[in-house]
Amino acid sequence: MTQCILLAAETAEGGLFDINATLPLMAIQFLLLATILNILFYKPLGKAIDDRANYVQGQLDQAKKQKQEAIALAQKYEQELKEVRKQSQGIIATAQSEAQKIVSDQVQQAQQEVIVERQKASDQIEAERVAALSSLEQEVTTLTRQILEKVVGLEFVK
Repeated sequence: MTQCILLAAETAEGGLFDINATLPLMAIQFLLLATILNILFYKPLGKAIDDRANYVQGQLDQAKKQKQEAIALAQKYEQELKEVRKQSQGIIATAQSEAQKIVSDQVQQAQQEVIVERQKASDQIEAERVAALSSLEQEVTTLTRQILEKVVGLEFVK
């Protein structure tokens, strides 16, 4: 390797290791170009990348915050839904018991009405029976009198 370097230094003038004003001038041009590129492109590009990264991080933080809020709201709504279901079940149970009470009251009222109607019918039947018996007794008395009048005669019947 050292032989190659020595050979190159000996054979070519103005080669890679020829120290004159070109190499420092090239180095200064390179540094100047790097500085200009850094000022014009790299710093604004780096700033834009940093701003974009900050924006993305901010959006991610906001999304996490919104996700946590959404989860909290979902849990809150689940709890409220459970409470509403319990309340609705209580209301349904109360309505069913009230309906059952109304039905039983109406059944009792209908039974009372049936008993009253049956008693009225029984009283009416009894009254008609008494009337029929009275009517029959009068007819029997009349027929008996007529038979006695015919058999015994009119003078003994009175």
